[in-house]
Amino acid sequence: MSTPAYQRVLLKISGEALMGDQPFGIDPAVATQVAKEIGEVAAMGVQIGVVVGGGNLFRGLAASARGMDRATADYMGMLATVINALALQDALEKLGVSTRVAAAIEMRAVAEPFIRRRAERHLEKGRVVVFAAGTGNPYFTTDTAAALRAMEMKSQVILKATKVDGIYTADPMTHPDATRYETLSYLEVLEKGLKVMDATAISLCMDNKLPIIVFKLREAGNLRRVIMGDPVGTTVRI
Repeated sequence: MSTPAYQRVLLKISGEALMGDQPFGIDPAVATQVAKEIGEVAAMGVQIGVVVGGGNLFRGLAASARGMDRATADYMGMLATVINALALQDALEKLGVSTRVAAAIEMRAVAEPFIRRRAERHLEKGRVVVFAAGTGNPYFTTDTAAALRAMEMKSQVILKATKVDGIYTADPMTHPDATRYETLSYLEVLEKGLKVMDATAISLCMDNKLPIIVFKLREAGNLRRVIMGDPVGTTVRI
């Protein structure tokens, strides 16, 4: 087998990705499929951290728009990410992949607290680390949490897993004539208002020259192909 293009990566998965075709919640079959993809990469010796969203269970921004206090709603969203992280951990460990959940909000009964050096040590030992509870602060999205954790873990790239195979000129679900970008700069993403990650996350990646690869998650072998450096999805860089 040829050498992977990346030795340490941060995978960002939306909560919606775990729903499958359901309107809400977690589809165990999808969680298992995602775990298989991650396990295959981990078996190659690649150190992998994961940040998972919580939109399949609770979305803080939507709740605040309907009258809930924004900080309270965001904390509830952070707790939703912990539920997803535990589901992913369960799916990974059933496949024999050693996994740790590190939560930004302390809840020792279900997850260890996020401590940067400890999380790095887990990665060095070949464990998958699932980072839960966002940044631990309201008003910050899990996209920003992904950028932050990627920087702290000295990841070489952020792999943004989505429902489509890259970044398009328009939503390909509603605009069949939309075309896919092969590469983009951070500034182009911001100027064009492309919904890749939120502006805070993009700016953080830009400041630290951390590339982002946007690819389709639910296509068997895609994660491995990205790790091997194959031209999959859209790359955002300087």
